[in-house]
Amino acid sequence: MARVRQGRAEITRQAILNGAAVAFDHGGFGGTSLSDVVKHAGVTKGALYFHFQSKEALARTLMDEQFQVSEGVPEIVDPGLQTVIDLTHQLAFGLRTNVRIRAGMRLVIEFGSFTHPDPSPYNAWIDTCHGCLTPAQERGDILAALNTYDLATLIVGSFTGIQVTSHVRTEREDLHARVVDLWKHLLPGIVPADRIAVFDPAGSSTCRARLGLLAQRTTPTQPTSYPTAPNPRAVTAG
Repeated sequence: MARVRQGRAEITRQAILNGAAVAFDHGGFGGTSLSDVVKHAGVTKGALYFHFQSKEALARTLMDEQFQVSEGVPEIVDPGLQTVIDLTHQLAFGLRTNVRIRAGMRLVIEFGSFTHPDPSPYNAWIDTCHGCLTPAQERGDILAALNTYDLATLIVGSFTGIQVTSHVRTEREDLHARVVDLWKHLLPGIVPADRIAVFDPAGSSTCRARLGLLAQRTTPTQPTSYPTAPNPRAVTAG
């Protein structure tokens, strides 16, 4: 009987998070009330308060959820630069397909504003990327002169700006293509020339298969020849 109650409680909790995600995705933190959450979740206010004491507690839970995309990183035997590339595509896919990730990202940006700054979500992403870039540099995949923590900070900041721009311009329809552009332009400046071909800006074949992305392997522009880049719109979500 206790297991049945626990199961029902978890179903209710997930319904509340789903409803909160829809509300936050549409109205942001300031534009969302608990009544909005209750309406979208289809639960009572009593049920909501049983699981979450405040609107901020709901927001924090959704903000934390977006980092689940990196949960498997510690289990990777040899994390590296391609791991970081794949993570950006995984998050891009989540932003396009999962309202809870979209809401979490919107809340991260709002909570990182000048009014109520909270750097912790960004720091968590930077630390994850840094943990992959450091062994990559030790293997010779990243130029020795570069500071990998600064590089991780640049990647996180660049992705954040790209996804916001993509959201405003195309409702993120072109987000994967823009991520490919990011890596095609970034790799020649951070990877030794003889190692660039090792990395795929469109994501590894395993990553693309997992996400259902239809794309051929792309080769980043070499810094000395500047060939015509492939059409980035060839990268679409399945």
